[in-house]
Amino acid sequence: MRQILQLLLILFTTVTQAQSIFEASRTGNITTLETMYRVNKDTLNTVDNKGFTPLILAAYNNQAETVSYLLKKGANINAKDLSGNTALMGVCFKGYFNIAKLLIDNNATVNQENYNNATALIYASTFGHLDIVNYLLQAGADKTKKDNRGNTALKHAEMQGNTEIINVLNTEK
Repeated sequence: MRQILQLLLILFTTVTQAQSIFEASRTGNITTLETMYRVNKDTLNTVDNKGFTPLILAAYNNQAETVSYLLKKGANINAKDLSGNTALMGVCFKGYFNIAKLLIDNNATVNQENYNNATALIYASTFGHLDIVNYLLQAGADKTKKDNRGNTALKHAEMQGNTEIINVLNTEK
C-alpha cells in the first residue's frame, strides 16, 4: 500500500509540474521555470496534449524574456506541435517581430515546413507582417517554397492584398 501511495504522489507531482510549466511559459513566470529546470532539465522540452512546448507557448504569448531564457537553457528551437508548427511560425502568424528576430538570431530553421508545407515566410506574408518578411528574407527564407495547395508566400500576400509584401517578394532576389 505504501508503494502505491508513493507512486501516486510521484504521478501527481509529475502531472502538476507538467501543467505548471505550460502556464509559467504562457505567463512569463521565469522563476517557476527556473525552479522546474533545477529539478529536471528535460522539463523544458515537455509537450502538452497539442504538442506545444514551453518555448512555443512563450513565443506565441509574446513572452520575449521567457523565450530568451528557454533558449539559453537549451529548449528545442525547432520543435513542432501536432500540426507541425514551430515557435517561429507562431510568431510570424501573430506578428511578434522581436521574438521572430530572437528565434532567427538563435538559428531557428527559417525554411522549416509544417504538415501543410507552410513556412514562416508564408505565415508572415499571409498576415501582413512586413518587418518579419524582410528579416526572414535576410536570413535566407526561400520565397519559392509552396504549401500543400501550391501557393507561395507571394501568392498568399496577393490573396490578402498585402501590397507592400507583394512588392518586396517581387523585387527580392
